[in-house]
Amino acid sequence: MKVLIASYLEPKHIAAIRNAHPEIEVMYEPELLPIPEYVSDHDGPRPDLSAADQARWDAMLASADVSFDFDWQDPTSLPTRAPNLRWIQATSAGIGGFMQRTGLDQSNLVATTAGGVHAVPLAEFALTGVLYFVKDLPRLRAQQRAHRWERYTASQLAGRRVTVVGIGGMGANVVRIFDSVGAKVTAVGRVGGSYELPDKVRVTDISQLDSELPTTDVLIMCTALTPETEGLISAARVDALPEHAIFVNISRGQTVDEDALIAALREGRLAGAALDVVREEPLPETSALWDLDNVIISPHSAATVETENETLTALFIENLGRFQRGQPMINVFNADRGY
Repeated sequence: MKVLIASYLEPKHIAAIRNAHPEIEVMYEPELLPIPEYVSDHDGPRPDLSAADQARWDAMLASADVSFDFDWQDPTSLPTRAPNLRWIQATSAGIGGFMQRTGLDQSNLVATTAGGVHAVPLAEFALTGVLYFVKDLPRLRAQQRAHRWERYTASQLAGRRVTVVGIGGMGANVVRIFDSVGAKVTAVGRVGGSYELPDKVRVTDISQLDSELPTTDVLIMCTALTPETEGLISAARVDALPEHAIFVNISRGQTVDEDALIAALREGRLAGAALDVVREEPLPETSALWDLDNVIISPHSAATVETENETLTALFIENLGRFQRGQPMINVFNADRGY
């Protein structure tokens, strides 16, 4: 079996794959791949391949049975450029939109996502963003700059009502983190879904979202982007949140009406927002989000940590074994659901 590594991994991770599965042929030529600009970057600047290098890349694609990540040149043509390809391990958890844009959701290729790989760092970002506003860190920083010692009454996260929309690997971890610090967590899943969550967590489904919002202190978006979740937090639902509410988005920017969110933040109707994702990425220089004091902007990087490639490699090694044994793999993409 031939396995193509289609985005950069450090040599130690390539060695780990080869050592775990010595029976396979690992094809890895990093000079033919996009160049990472930071640790765990899988979407760096594309190299300008010579004719000879292009021929090498084409030959590897054509012979691959399995690929770690998608073809960086033309993923739409994978079914024809890689006729032997049967399975792709993605490096991202949310690949629904990508699969639809490329038409790969209608192909015979099996794809597995990186669901769960980013669960811990994203939950940490969500918690950090919420505490930034709950503990009023801007006020403390301003007082420090002014050399002013002025005691005040602080707030606490424990006891606040936190609503988490989306209870996949990422959302379930967010639920557990906020439950562990004493928040009153409501987990909002899909209709008919079943989940293993802490006993104190209240579980409901998306059909009940409107009844949850008026009593929500913190709203955290963790859902995959699907036709059903695009625009899920509409202008009406933004307005339904209490004035003191905090909004966190670690899913996709298209799940919320961004104009309505900006208006609510600008008018002080929401306490703040911590955003790892936005509607248009990179965020345009003209976006009002840049200049709002009650907004934290992360450049879609909250999930990227220095250990990401190690975790991705471990997932790939596990799935390789399952693939060879004909066993169910972890995080198989479901085209009907879009995740």
